[in-house]
Amino acid sequence: MGQKGAAAGIGMMELAKNDPDMRVVVADSVAIASLDRFYNSYPDRVINAGISEQSMIGIAAGLSSEDGRVVYACTYAAFVLVKAIEFVRHNLAYHQFNVKLVGNSAGFAMETLSISHWATEDIAMARALPNMTILSAADSLEAIKIVKAAHDRKGPVYVRLSGLLNCPIVYEKDFEYQIGKANKLREGEDVTLIATGMMVREALDAAELLSAKGIHCNVIDMHTIKPLDTECLDEVLAGSRLIATVEEHSIIGGLGGAVAEYLSEKENTPRLIRIGIKDQFGKLGDLRYCWEQHGLTAPQIAEKISLELINKYNK
Repeated sequence: MGQKGAAAGIGMMELAKNDPDMRVVVADSVAIASLDRFYNSYPDRVINAGISEQSMIGIAAGLSSEDGRVVYACTYAAFVLVKAIEFVRHNLAYHQFNVKLVGNSAGFAMETLSISHWATEDIAMARALPNMTILSAADSLEAIKIVKAAHDRKGPVYVRLSGLLNCPIVYEKDFEYQIGKANKLREGEDVTLIATGMMVREALDAAELLSAKGIHCNVIDMHTIKPLDTECLDEVLAGSRLIATVEEHSIIGGLGGAVAEYLSEKENTPRLIRIGIKDQFGKLGDLRYCWEQHGLTAPQIAEKISLELINKYNK
């Protein structure tokens, strides 16, 4: 289980102290969701649906429908949304129940378990559902803040947690978190890198590599994918020669798709490139091997940006 999952469990522990009605539903996944401490402290607030993610969603919806209480449904990202999409659509999005889906080990985090456990199309699925908020944590501190912010967000929320136990730090100090308000982590006048999840750290490292070449980058943590922070986009559009989205997700329908859709309705915008998982299933392997197949490491991102700028100005 990833480090962000453990952080999310800490966030839920803090919430439970002040919300005695809050419930957690798991699909045989107390340990998977790093909820051991929560279960030991509040065993009567945890319901185990067994290995049946669809049932987990139905139970969570039923609990929330009684009095609007907040319910967290937690398991692997590949199962909580992808496997249970019909139940999420009908029971949560349509009825707007206060169920918060916590998807652990998103992207390639499950490594050699391959596509049955990878979640690389989940954002696209969730984005297409009305009334759904989508949040994606860059590191463990942000995971805690996202889980807590989701509690107070009306309606269903999908919390996407990617990465392994050695999740790198992005936020070294405490910061103000607000749903729908992206965080600018670095400023530069040439290129804007808009990243989410584990790719925020890779984007920051890529920006450092590009700086050595005289290319200066904005780096944006787009932790809220729906609703998208269009005010932030408008700000960076005015001063960037190139926009690049970076995500551990398919380039179809995810963060890159959301930004592209917004830019398509505006005039005279910079060129946009989408860096993410190509329209294919990759070979199984460890996390960085999977990233390398799709150009998601910091050196690969920096090289892609450099080539794009060279090609643009040599035409």
